[in-house]
Amino acid sequence: MKKIVIFASGSGTNAQNIIEYFNKTVEKKVTCVYSNKKDAKVLDRAKKYGVPVVVFNRSEFYETSRILNLLLEEQPDLIVLAGFLWLVPENIIKNFPNRIINIHPALLPKYGGKGMYGMNVHRTVLENGEQKSGITIHYVNEVYDAGDIIFQTTCQIDQNDTPELLAEKVHELEYRYFPGVVDKLLDSVE
Repeated sequence: MKKIVIFASGSGTNAQNIIEYFNKTVEKKVTCVYSNKKDAKVLDRAKKYGVPVVVFNRSEFYETSRILNLLLEEQPDLIVLAGFLWLVPENIIKNFPNRIINIHPALLPKYGGKGMYGMNVHRTVLENGEQKSGITIHYVNEVYDAGDIIFQTTCQIDQNDTPELLAEKVHELEYRYFPGVVDKLLDSVE
């Protein structure tokens, strides 16, 4: 069985979407959800589907080997960041090369980097007068949003779009494409 571990910090709609997608098969499963927020809604979503959860704090993530050791024990085929806002430590990246991916709610490389998440991204895209936005799924490295791009798709920006309307369009793309991209990547993991 191919194993997926999800890291998430927030409501977990993308995490739930991925869990539901892989619940239809026995060959690939989400085996754990990790979160840096003990009250994140993603934890309730995971528990609803019987997916174990791990909660950790900043010190455990950056100053100890707790999370790395749990991942090494689990041996996931893919680590998926779905609304996880912390930079992944180098020791985790080195132990899981080209097996950690992230989804970004804009077209990289133009709208990435520290602080570029959620409504910050959508506001900036609109302020810059862009005609299109979209999603980028990319590998994770030591720099925010700088890993190699795996997949991008776009949506049109309309004249009357607000950051909230643009966020809805981008979320639709995330829900439609993210699980399938994860699925295809798992097929390529030995």
